[in-house]
Amino acid sequence: MAAACIIQTPFLPSSLSHTQTQLHSHSSIAMPRGVRRRRTSSTPHDQRGSLTKCNISLGDFIGGDLVRFDLGQWLSDVEEHKALAIYPPHEGGYEGRYLNRLIYKGYHFLDLSARGLGDPETTLTKFHPVCPAHVGKQPIARWYFPPEVDYRLSLLPPNAKGLVVWIIEAKVLSKAELQFLAILPTLRPRVRVIAECGNWRKFMWKPLKEIAELPATGSA
Repeated sequence: MAAACIIQTPFLPSSLSHTQTQLHSHSSIAMPRGVRRRRTSSTPHDQRGSLTKCNISLGDFIGGDLVRFDLGQWLSDVEEHKALAIYPPHEGGYEGRYLNRLIYKGYHFLDLSARGLGDPETTLTKFHPVCPAHVGKQPIARWYFPPEVDYRLSLLPPNAKGLVVWIIEAKVLSKAELQFLAILPTLRPRVRVIAECGNWRKFMWKPLKEIAELPATGSA
């Protein structure tokens, strides 16, 4: 039993469309019972595609490697809220401009990943144990490391404005862990927290206390 497949589209070349039209008209293949042969137009180029409209603004013509118009608002929000949840685009690259502007202001950075961070309170502000990897024959050892934030604060130069704890993949953290990150600048006044809590079509940010559902009153 033979079968034939005919592709019908108004965007095919004229020679290919003419060949398929002839194949369809002269085919002697019996169609299954209950299935009707669909008639094709002899002039497939008469069919017009649908028109798609999109709304664009001036910001859509500015690449991610150029200066953004909202950098001033970004700096003021970092100083006001001290802990922000950011939502960069999926393609990445835009957050580098906002990071560099904080570097120009005199901030130093501590880059961490939320995956494998453990308990943020213990890792950032307390002496915490770390178990090195083993192959199954060595005993499980436990090493103790100093608090990440306190250790980095002790290494800051005198002219540094502060320390920015930039946490990627923060969307995997629980609400309690985000709440601690939101109040970390209150415990360490020279610390600012930037947590990547998701993605959006353009670079946007919100106060981390709002994302962690903490009251806005009593902020440092």
